[in-house]
Amino acid sequence: MLRVAVPNKGSLSEAALDILHEAGYAGRGDSKRLTVADRANGIEFFFLRPKDIPIYVGDGQLHLGITGRDLAADSLAPVDEVLSLGFGASTFRYAAPAGQEWSVERLAGTRIATSYPNLVRRDIADRGIEAEVIRLDGAVEISIKLGVADVIADVVSTGRTLRTQGLAPFGEPLVASEAVVVGRRGAEPHPDQAVFLSRITGILHAKNYLMLDYNIERSKLAAASEITPGLSGPTVSPLQHDDWVAVRAMVPRAEANPVMDRLAAAGAQAILASDIRIARI
Repeated sequence: MLRVAVPNKGSLSEAALDILHEAGYAGRGDSKRLTVADRANGIEFFFLRPKDIPIYVGDGQLHLGITGRDLAADSLAPVDEVLSLGFGASTFRYAAPAGQEWSVERLAGTRIATSYPNLVRRDIADRGIEAEVIRLDGAVEISIKLGVADVIADVVSTGRTLRTQGLAPFGEPLVASEAVVVGRRGAEPHPDQAVFLSRITGILHAKNYLMLDYNIERSKLAAASEITPGLSGPTVSPLQHDDWVAVRAMVPRAEANPVMDRLAAAGAQAILASDIRIARI
């Protein structure tokens, strides 16, 4: 069976479980369960701490794992990113008391508190900066007020937590993170891995695209097809009136309204957008 690690809690867990459910896999049910064997689909899920998942996958105990890009990088485990999942977006940044003028160059000789020590050590080493890295498991934002650190390096999603503690980020992000599927570096893919990734990719496409249907005169079809090229060209079907055709094409969800405006201006009628539940592309 394909063995896949899933975050057991935290910001990545719920979205990961939703995608797996939509992909047709058995649910966890009881939140205390650590494993779920979906024998009908030849897969077993292991619910682990997101930070530990790259370690298990890199050690070869599990074939794939869903975790954060930042967590995988900080783990130093021998894993590679197999698929980006498009949720859990965040950045990993330095932060210091708001109102003070900080730059990355000023980090030399400072104390940097973080839950991601390897990411920070790698960054300052690449910059030729010597600083003390203090590892904390949580509540990093309070470390400056308690006198433990001069600056912090932490995950930033909305920035609300930083502002609450009177902190502000500075410098460019060390990592732009999101949820990803990771696999062991150099490992031979499990026979069932391709099916699993295909299902997940299909769900992502369904979330990112809409299906557009519209009617248009044949004489205007070429112009409309340029607006909605689809993935491999639009689907065109005849209508009762020979001068008109029905057109169907996938469009990126974020572009749906501007595309519909352009179609209307080009003479299209009965323009409808509908959700795609599952896809294979």
